[in-house]
Amino acid sequence: MDLNLRAVFVAAILLIIPSFAQQRPVQPGVPAGDLNQSNYTYLTGTQRLQWFAASTVGATSLLAAGPISAGWGTLFNSPKEYGPGWEGFGKRYGMRLTGVSTGNAIEATAGALLHEDPRYVRAAPGTPFGGRVKHVIVSTFLAHRPDGSTRFSYSRVAGNVGNNFLSNLWRADSEAAAGDAALRCIWGVTGRMSGQAFSEFWPDVLKLTRRK
Repeated sequence: MDLNLRAVFVAAILLIIPSFAQQRPVQPGVPAGDLNQSNYTYLTGTQRLQWFAASTVGATSLLAAGPISAGWGTLFNSPKEYGPGWEGFGKRYGMRLTGVSTGNAIEATAGALLHEDPRYVRAAPGTPFGGRVKHVIVSTFLAHRPDGSTRFSYSRVAGNVGNNFLSNLWRADSEAAAGDAALRCIWGVTGRMSGQAFSEFWPDVLKLTRRK
């Protein structure tokens, strides 16, 4: 990790610290996997920090999304500057992790200032399948407020756009153009939507397997 990359990464992380200290304690919410529209409570500062940690270095990020992303790039040797093989895989894996860290740091910090909850809140129990699919799609662009209402998530946009354009500073030249960053922003939206679909329906899959 070169000096410029390290400086941007550290600065992004440090931006979050004051926002956590300013969060007022509220009634603790339920576990993230059980959180839905009928039992929603706005997150505490600690829960915001937990969201950042889980989204950045949680099992899904480190053991699923990271290897898939790095493996896909290595398979097609994209970008070519990183090369093939395990060395190229490691570079791509690290590049994704620093980008995710920066984006999540921006979203967590901006969300604290704008009073936006970065967590995905599942549809209320009893919602039809079609309604749940619609909820997944719409919630990609919305965030809950302290009073339980939702609005367009400015912090999520800031995290996605900020991460993808800032990372041009340390990416390989072949993927560091403005058009490349814009394309990554689109992939960021689709990736978020896919992750929310997993959060929405995976608990149901687990319940079905436990009954057998």
